[in-house]
Order: sequence, then structure tokens, then C-alpha cells
Amino acid sequence: MALTLTGHTSNVSSMTGMIPLAGRNTKHGILIREIAIPLRDEGMEKREAVVKAAMERPRPNPMTTGAMVLGLVPLAIATDPGAVGRQTIGWSVIGELLVGTCLALFVVPTMYSYLAGKRAAASTKAEG
Repeated sequence: MALTLTGHTSNVSSMTGMIPLAGRNTKHGILIREIAIPLRDEGMEKREAVVKAAMERPRPNPMTTGAMVLGLVPLAIATDPGAVGRQTIGWSVIGELLVGTCLALFVVPTMYSYLAGKRAAASTKAEG
């Protein structure tokens, strides 16, 4: 989406820039899960545990995103010869960072809450 808005196309450079970000976004989801599971084991309700786990992550996630976006702005707005390839990487990573941050803050906790409920119901049904 960021590439389309800036008039660039998806290519090898843009995809190369997205590889490390997939790991970054996955890490945030894993951290929310790793915080929520012990809270649930202590007897906290599922929703309460997810909210508490998600509340521990909102500050580091946007701070990391903000620092990375500011660091990528010079790359994205470069105008020197051969800058088109660097601009593509810059804009693709900036777009993925912004979308990934929104996913990590809103979608991941919601999906964990939904999927954890389905898994608990399935394991209860299998035991009974």
C-alpha cells in the first residue's frame, strides 16, 4: 500500500526490506502470548490476562516503530542517482512498520483472545 501511494512498485528490494519485519511483528505476538499464559495459569480470566499482556506492550512497540521510521525517512526521500531502489526499500519498510504496529496493538490481542477461547473449549470437550 505504501509503495502504491508513493508511486513505486513491489520488487526484490521491497521484499528484502520486509523479511526482518515479519520477525519483528511475530516477536510482539509471541511476547503477548508469553505474558498472558502465566497470568491465566495463576487463575486470571482470559480477557483480563490478554488486556494486561497487551498493556505491557503498547509503549515499546510504537517507540521502536517511531525510531525506525525516523531512521528510514532519509532512505525513503533520497534523490541521488540510483536512489529509486533505496526509496523502494524505505517506503516498503515504513509502510510495513506502521501496519505491523497497528496489528500488534489491536489485532494480535484480539486474535489471541479468540483463539485461546477456541482452544480451551476444544480441550475441555476432548477431556469430557
